[in-house]
Amino acid sequence: MSEKPMLLVAAAALIDADGRVLICQRPEGKQLAGLWEFPGGKVEAGETPEACLIRELDEELGITVAQACLAPFVFASHGYEGFHLLMPLYLCRRWEGQVTAKEHKALAWVKPSRLGDYPMPPADAPLVAWLRDLV
Repeated sequence: MSEKPMLLVAAAALIDADGRVLICQRPEGKQLAGLWEFPGGKVEAGETPEACLIRELDEELGITVAQACLAPFVFASHGYEGFHLLMPLYLCRRWEGQVTAKEHKALAWVKPSRLGDYPMPPADAPLVAWLRDLV
């Protein structure tokens, strides 16, 4: 049995004042294009998942998030063909700036009960039930 490399990705469920969760549509030309995901990205060498999210949320959405506003919530562990993905999902209810799609095709603010209506990558999909039941 060949060991797959482990990929650590941090993701955030941004929750607005109306209790809606932000999801982002992957752009054309990227793997899993067109699917909806939680914002975030790969944790770089020597970086914590929280530092990764602060960097990625600024790069992808143009917002500033304080580490104290990132609450660890649940994680996904999923085996893709060439690697194994480990993805902690943080809840975030406070940020500075206007959420803007800088890297994604589209953004959507969705009630947790409706998240299942959007096609998601296999690693993101199981997180929907946690958000629906607990947020």
